[in-house]
Amino acid sequence: MDAIIFDLDNTLYPPERRLFALIDVRINRYMVDVVGIPSAEVDELRRRYWTDYGVTLQGLIRHWGVDPEDYLHYVHDVEVADCLTVDSRLRLALEQLKLRRVIFTNGSIEHARRVLGCLGLTDLFEQIYDIRIATYQPKPFSDPYHKVLKSLDIEANRCLMVEDSAVNLRTAKELGMGTILVGGGIDPPPFVDVQVASAEQVPAALAFWNL
Repeated sequence: MDAIIFDLDNTLYPPERRLFALIDVRINRYMVDVVGIPSAEVDELRRRYWTDYGVTLQGLIRHWGVDPEDYLHYVHDVEVADCLTVDSRLRLALEQLKLRRVIFTNGSIEHARRVLGCLGLTDLFEQIYDIRIATYQPKPFSDPYHKVLKSLDIEANRCLMVEDSAVNLRTAKELGMGTILVGGGIDPPPFVDVQVASAEQVPAALAFWNL
């Protein structure tokens, strides 16, 4: 293996930190206050857009003509530092990894930088790939994965992917990557190679590949 690709939100930090919940609120507010969608319709639309397009943003682009940059700026305008602090244990764990380390997120690069800064991990990742990598097409669609692999100049079977979302790991496995699911609460599907409780357990998980 040559590289390990990490998701960001609810992967490098636990969902109990409630950061993504703040973003979720901002998405709803954007749909109501900026786009003008009646609040009673928001939940149903978001479920439909997630099913059809992977993220709310794609539905808003296709059906409401939303400017994706305006959306990304608005929904990520949250106080990251209120939720996250330096994670020295995670830093020590990630420093053990001898593979190239990158971030691959459905969020924005600006948000990713703030998160990494608050966690004290900025210097540990050589690159951040965000939802712009494939014209705002998100994981789990395959195009952004191909773009990331092309940028890294690495074959999929030389990569590991670390995610809290099993559906995003399905695409990774279909392309030939090794897969690590972060978080409990579900029985891992067959396309998950290893399941860990938190990102700091990833180094131990590499024993699955004799790394």
